[in-house]
Amino acid sequence: MVGVRVHGEEIRTYILENVEKHPRDIARRTAEKFGITRQAVNKHLKRLLAEGALVESGRTRNRTYRPASLAQWTKIYPIAPGLEEGAVWFHDIKPHFEPLPANVIDIWQYGFTEMFNNAIEHSNGQSITVNIEKGAAAIRILVLDDGIGIFKKIQNALGLLDERHAVLELSKGKLTTDAKRHSGEGIFFTSRLFDEFGIFSGNVVFRHQFGEKRDWIMEPDQWRQGTAVYLQLSNHSVRTTREIFDAFTTGSDYGFDKTSVPVRLAREGDENLISRSQAKRLLARLELFQTIVFDFAGVEMIGQAFADEIFRVFAREHPRMELLAINAGADVQKMISRAKAATAPAD
Repeated sequence: MVGVRVHGEEIRTYILENVEKHPRDIARRTAEKFGITRQAVNKHLKRLLAEGALVESGRTRNRTYRPASLAQWTKIYPIAPGLEEGAVWFHDIKPHFEPLPANVIDIWQYGFTEMFNNAIEHSNGQSITVNIEKGAAAIRILVLDDGIGIFKKIQNALGLLDERHAVLELSKGKLTTDAKRHSGEGIFFTSRLFDEFGIFSGNVVFRHQFGEKRDWIMEPDQWRQGTAVYLQLSNHSVRTTREIFDAFTTGSDYGFDKTSVPVRLAREGDENLISRSQAKRLLARLELFQTIVFDFAGVEMIGQAFADEIFRVFAREHPRMELLAINAGADVQKMISRAKAATAPAD
């Protein structure tokens, strides 16, 4: 069933991406592209029309299709007592998503309410601006606040060397500066649910694209005051919140106990990963998980002390944890194997 739904999403996406160039014969071209009947294509066209993604004109042989016009909506919310993300979602945001599929609306509800709540409770700002851009193929939302900036706040709360290391902590998950009221899972899961996810703050950008195995950290040319969160999702996505939650659950209680750590984010600038202090930076808070996947993409070499601290010292201190390494080249794998095989403390 999932395979059928995925195939349907591909067909509808093709229609939306090509209908402007072929308004009169999009049905024929789609049928030839996917090897399906015109009747099957018509079902997808009717769905897109019902969802407001397409507009039709004319009849029978003279019928043409075109994408629905983009709609934009913006509202500024003063941060004050009584501002509540659930009410904002229900009254202002959700109507923009109807009549999209329930799984798409579920993802938007989770992601928007998590990001809006973060701005209310953690930004120390005066206002939140929400911008919605509704397109035929996808919807994009920006949630902007004028506060301290998320990376600066995490840096100050955890005593990190610079704002870029805050991205490393966000990539791990379970990060919160208010443990009494928050689990720290919201940003992590939101970044995995959407097609495109980005946080812009200070001079750092944290991005994740669905299907990519790694998070991205960039340094833009322009300083960003406060925090801007960017969310984008296909209107025809077949993704569900449950399948994403399940991907990071190893037990039967649906607890968030598995994480993937982009090792390269432990670097400061262009430095090599060679020391125990760098390894300890990477290992911070990982005792909260049961399965840890260390992603060595973009890391060509590591030092003996770095590998030893993770795969011997930390592993022995947490014998019930499962430590896995992926995307490790030959030189990196050699250091990992050496650390695992060691029986005596290294220098």
